[in-house]
Amino acid sequence: MAHDEDDAAAAAGLPPPAKKKSPAEEEAEKRRRKLTPGSLMKAVIRSGSGDATPAEGDQVILHCTTRTMDGIVVNSTRREHGGKGIPLRFVLGKSKMILGFAEGFPTMLKGEIAMFKMKPQIHYAEDDCPVTAPDGFPKDEELQFEIEMLDFFKAKVVAEDLGVVKKIVDEGKGWETPREPYEVTARITARTADGKEILASREEAYFFTFGKSEVPKGLEMGIGTMARKEKAIIFVSSSYLTNSSLMPQLEGRDEIHFEVELVQFIQVRDMLGDGRLIKRRVVDGRGEFPMDCPLHDSLLRVHYKGMLLDEPKSVFYDTRVDNDGEPLEFCSGEGLVPEGFEMCVRLMLPGEKSIVTCPPDFAYDKFPRPANVPEGAHVQWEIELLGFEMPKDWTGLTFKEIMDEADNIKNTGNRLFKEGKFQLAKAKYEKVLREYNHVHPQDDEEGKIFASSRSSLHLNVAACYQKMGEYRKSIEACNKVLDANPVHVKALYRRGMSYMLLGDFDDAKKDFEKMITVDKSSEPDATAALLKLKQKEQETEKKARKQFKGLFDKKPGEISEVGVGSEAGKNAPHSTESGEATSGVRDASATDGPHGESEHAFVEERPGLLGRLWPSARRIFSSLGLNRCTVL
Repeated sequence: MAHDEDDAAAAAGLPPPAKKKSPAEEEAEKRRRKLTPGSLMKAVIRSGSGDATPAEGDQVILHCTTRTMDGIVVNSTRREHGGKGIPLRFVLGKSKMILGFAEGFPTMLKGEIAMFKMKPQIHYAEDDCPVTAPDGFPKDEELQFEIEMLDFFKAKVVAEDLGVVKKIVDEGKGWETPREPYEVTARITARTADGKEILASREEAYFFTFGKSEVPKGLEMGIGTMARKEKAIIFVSSSYLTNSSLMPQLEGRDEIHFEVELVQFIQVRDMLGDGRLIKRRVVDGRGEFPMDCPLHDSLLRVHYKGMLLDEPKSVFYDTRVDNDGEPLEFCSGEGLVPEGFEMCVRLMLPGEKSIVTCPPDFAYDKFPRPANVPEGAHVQWEIELLGFEMPKDWTGLTFKEIMDEADNIKNTGNRLFKEGKFQLAKAKYEKVLREYNHVHPQDDEEGKIFASSRSSLHLNVAACYQKMGEYRKSIEACNKVLDANPVHVKALYRRGMSYMLLGDFDDAKKDFEKMITVDKSSEPDATAALLKLKQKEQETEKKARKQFKGLFDKKPGEISEVGVGSEAGKNAPHSTESGEATSGVRDASATDGPHGESEHAFVEERPGLLGRLWPSARRIFSSLGLNRCTVL
């Protein structure tokens, strides 16, 4: 779009439209307007080398000595002038600095020494100056700033407050970087800002576990941005110099420069985030992580050895021994291996070897357990991913071939559904529905087949949600079918069942009755559903009556005294307040649907207190002779 506008302007003989400036650029422009002739003057004392000058995003390292116009030193970074000998660091466009520095630094060459003469409004006397002058600093005087540009380079800002900044010396390989709880091997040298070595280099590299505070915080943050084999200098200020086993005494250090070579890191992944399922890579695979991993459902080939975690020598299965040396082949996403096993293999590269420690609920407690694995056992797998084949690409297939592929995946989903693996089954149905977004039937016959298949898949998704207790999502899936075909009998039936399980009895009844209207052959199913609905309503009313027993023993005008009179106290010992009565109804309705899900959605949908909790309240009140009722 921007190119089109530029071309149109050029054709019309007009200059291209000005690009919108960033907030930082607008602020710099606003400050620049404060410069007046003679307010900022520069004299080169020693020429620098090359022709490159610092740009935005570069870190500049320099010495600075400030003098009055009489030559009296006000402050300095140099030892000979009373300073600490520690150069200053700024990141152009990021660091806060006086206006004279912001305008002067970009004019300097590496190694150059220059004298900048600044009027007060160009240094610390500037209106809204972003930095505060040191105590006793003559900010209202014209001053001279002697700057030696030691170095500048493109900086990687690691910490937003610029407390950790990285300079890349040699680029690394790949783009994966270490993170918690990776195991890192690195060569590290540390120096103070004035060049004093405080951690000597050594032939043997240092080893530490990421995230365990075994190195200073700022160093770990910097290493967390490095790739394998990368060499870098990491500048860490005092606020990030935490004590660690690598450097236990860091108090009083203003800044440390770490020279780091990232030799290697071992990928260690906490798959569940609670330390129970851990994947540790011991041999690197081929390709880039995670792009070359079998993240999608694929045909996988692996060798693996399974052991009991508490008994490392107790091997209960080894494909190289127990499978005649042949690898295990399985399709991911079909529940053919334990869940923890598949989760880890999906994050492996071809040729990679990993050790996986797995808790029982992700190993064999929910999967057919080998005879020599006791119930509740923690296991360890040594897995090697030999390779994988991605699913067939539907591009270029005929309509019949596409429908055959869809049926294969759907049949797999049906098998998983029958096995009670509803989440996996739903994933299979949804996978086909996503692929259907790119399928375009060519005639009416194909259109009918396609529409029928898509409706069937939506209803299968609805059935999965229903089994999982997510009735609202089940209703939404049914609505996708009914939006296209309002008289789809199976969709009406499934939606009616979800309404019933949710507690929306009126909506359920409408769907079941509509089934009979649109298709007489569905009358037996609809009648059975209506009978079940009536039983469900009666059960709900019975539970509600029992829950509110004693609540209606007084006259309507005396209901506000429930829980106060002795009679109510006897009959409803747990319902002395309306809040407690409400919770009682909610608990009762919790038994209406699987997993106790129905009461939550039910409460959200009903207006009014009792109406939200109890869909048949009005009918029961009428039967008790109480057409109007208030609970305080």
